[in-house]
Amino acid sequence: MSAATGQMTPPKGISAVGLRKSYGEKVVLDGIDLHVQAGTIFALLGPNGAGKTTTVQILSTLIAADGGEATVVGHSLERSADDIRARIGVTGQFAAVDGLLTAEENMLLMADLHHLDRAEGRRRTAELLRQFELTDVAGKMASTFSGGMRRKLDLAMTLVGNPSLIFLDEPTTGLDPRSRRTMWHLIQQLTAAQGVTIFLTTQYLEEADQLADRIAVLDKGKIVAEGTADELKRRVPGGHIRLRFSDPLSMDAASRRLGLDEGARDEEKLTLQIPSDGSIPALRSVLDLLEGAGVAADALTVHTPDLDDVFLALTGDGSRHHATTVPDSADTVQEARR
Repeated sequence: MSAATGQMTPPKGISAVGLRKSYGEKVVLDGIDLHVQAGTIFALLGPNGAGKTTTVQILSTLIAADGGEATVVGHSLERSADDIRARIGVTGQFAAVDGLLTAEENMLLMADLHHLDRAEGRRRTAELLRQFELTDVAGKMASTFSGGMRRKLDLAMTLVGNPSLIFLDEPTTGLDPRSRRTMWHLIQQLTAAQGVTIFLTTQYLEEADQLADRIAVLDKGKIVAEGTADELKRRVPGGHIRLRFSDPLSMDAASRRLGLDEGARDEEKLTLQIPSDGSIPALRSVLDLLEGAGVAADALTVHTPDLDDVFLALTGDGSRHHATTVPDSADTVQEARR
């Protein structure tokens, strides 16, 4: 921690400032800041080569940063790496189970590595096998498991040491949709029921949307955006409100009141499309204008960009500028009032 904050209790999640990492002339992390609240799920998104795995390796003490500072679960990354290792779990992109051992043997091996006594190791193993619905296959060789079962066992093994923070580096890579959703449920339960902090890297945008309390987008070694899924979606263009009317006269009156051009009209479907970020103030402004004109819509739907749009807008060569200045829909409506 810096001298200015040296008297403060460090956060129990993650706080990183100015992390840098290079390999020769290749800059992998270019001074990134990350703040993860304890007991939440934080997702780090980014294309291949953006630096996601390097970030996990640094924060989990596997490699050293070239610069910057961080606290993880309340301990300095530079000064207290052993204390951090004792309180975290790490699951990589590929299940680290031993295929020549049974599920139970894999779990008991982890208990031994965490120096649990025999009785506690067996108790913890049985508890986690039950939690992850692996009790029926506890005596089977892990080599016979499906990809989804191996990932479940891998995550269960990570929990043997009862970590307060888990790094999940692309945990559902290669899984079918059903297995992926099973993993999502297990991850959500870890936070909801046990208060575990989750630091998740993923390329599955739906995964981040479903799981994460906050999301950061990493591109070319820099954090280019951070916020909730909804906040990030509002940063890119394409969101709109669609109004449907019962007759052309009502649509014409609404169009004039809202100051819309011909491109916003669908004469066949009797709909108007208004650029909008989908926020409550923007919706209220549109409804107030319609009410002032004495016009009522038959239906109103809100369409917002998804994380695919966010990802494409914020990462890649040149495309980032596509999303830097997006006019707020409330401004558009205010212009219509004039």
